[in-house]
Amino acid sequence: MTKNQKYFVLSVLALLGVFFTIWGLIKAKLFLAPLVIAIILSFVVLPMAKRFEKIMSRGVSSLLSTFIILLISLIFAYLIIYQLKLFSDDWPQIKEAMAPKIDQLEQFATSNLPMGSSFENMEAKITSFFKSSFSSVLQKTQSMVSSMMGILGNFLLTFIYVFFILRYRRMFKDFVLLIFDESRSKKINTIIDESIQVAPKYLQGKLLMIGLLFVLYSIGLGLSGVSYFILVSLLAATLTLIPYLGNIIAVCIALTLGFLTTGDTNVLVGIVITFTVSQFIENYVLEPYVVGDKVDLHPFFVILVVIASNFIWGILGMVIAVPVAGIFTVICSNIPQLKPIGLLLSKSPIKPKSNGAKKE
Repeated sequence: MTKNQKYFVLSVLALLGVFFTIWGLIKAKLFLAPLVIAIILSFVVLPMAKRFEKIMSRGVSSLLSTFIILLISLIFAYLIIYQLKLFSDDWPQIKEAMAPKIDQLEQFATSNLPMGSSFENMEAKITSFFKSSFSSVLQKTQSMVSSMMGILGNFLLTFIYVFFILRYRRMFKDFVLLIFDESRSKKINTIIDESIQVAPKYLQGKLLMIGLLFVLYSIGLGLSGVSYFILVSLLAATLTLIPYLGNIIAVCIALTLGFLTTGDTNVLVGIVITFTVSQFIENYVLEPYVVGDKVDLHPFFVILVVIASNFIWGILGMVIAVPVAGIFTVICSNIPQLKPIGLLLSKSPIKPKSNGAKKE
């Protein structure tokens, strides 16, 4: 086999490997998603569990740490569900308030925009859209109710995984070390220790930033007169877990709800000012000092990984994409054969090998 043929075969095998890996991840989502989330959450609460172990046994500390993050997640879910319930209860009034705003927008569009004719009967189109949307939601309600037990089961299963990972983490680490030769144990220990530090540092900083942004959004949107500003602030702050795209989605949600519920220009201006000031604080204060460079990933690959994860695991994939990619970068950077991939993914500049040639 010639060198070109060998490279061709290796390229085909690599493409097939990538294809079947992605296909397997999609098909195994129901099994792998709770496990991956549990591993990341275990890394996040590991420092807390270690502190508890100074005054209690590992089993009790693992159980207590798991219960704390379970309680926090339940409180957060309750706040979201409660705010959504308030919004759905007030939907008839919101729909009634929407009508004159849609008429104004239609008149402006038809008289000032080149494609204005396509905006005719906008109210009927939007009303039809919402009717079809809600009818489809109602039709799916029955199936959603039946699947709630499965969702609740996966939710609880995730925290069961967290407990066992914390409780028996030494066993899992010894298993990984036994797979490789003793000569590589030091390198494997380095990879494990660095990987464990990536996810918690990133997510702990992100969670703290979400809390601070929620306060900023609530103050700004509340003073601007946005209805359901608590709900909008919760969604906007939580969406920052999705790098770059989350902020864009949050602004669109706030502007849409602000226009549909009030239609007041001052409210829209207040929303723009709130998000502009909050983004400035996030980018220049919270991101550097609260989150920092916890994950050594190039911004281009952050966007690429987030979009690719959306196609594989949806919103869940977008949330966990960055810490998982960060762990993958750490692994590649510590394995000589994969170091070029680690350098490509990281922010560190790639230094070309010196070939002894003089610089011109």
